[in-house]
Amino acid sequence: MSQTRTTRLAVLAAGTTLLLAGCSSSSSGDNKPQPAQSPAAPSAATSPADAPGAYKAIAAVVTSSTNSAPVTAESDPNHLLGRPGQYTSKITFSDSRIKAADTDGLEPGDVALGGAIEAFATPADAQARAAYIQTVTKGMPALTEYDYVHGSIVVRLSRYLTPGQAGEYKAATDKLP
Repeated sequence: MSQTRTTRLAVLAAGTTLLLAGCSSSSSGDNKPQPAQSPAAPSAATSPADAPGAYKAIAAVVTSSTNSAPVTAESDPNHLLGRPGQYTSKITFSDSRIKAADTDGLEPGDVALGGAIEAFATPADAQARAAYIQTVTKGMPALTEYDYVHGSIVVRLSRYLTPGQAGEYKAATDKLP
């Protein structure tokens, strides 16, 4: 076998090992509710091309999701849409199971009303966004949320959803292409 082919096989084997290690998960074994979930590893499957497509697939499963609204560069409160390394599309939505009293005073489109779906150019960008959100919100209970990464899609969910309700979104997210 040639030196070049041997080197290529070694690199491929190392990359596969890293990919498998990154996709493994562990469980703490306790049943305590966790307001903010750790981001999942990127999926090897191809994700929907945009946030509206992902939302349509998820909302078909989680029927309490309502009032979806696409975010534009002009309406994005984070000023990230279309910026380098940031989301390429975003949609926000409400969840009818969240009590209005819990969300008094929030602006339309706030993640606490239900959630948001952000689509990125690469899975690495999506993973970086989820890690950033978790870092920023870790010490602030009022800002915690559930975040799930599937390929280049980040699904962000309100802390007002129960762990079981958020799990419905996660199951739907895991079924995205």
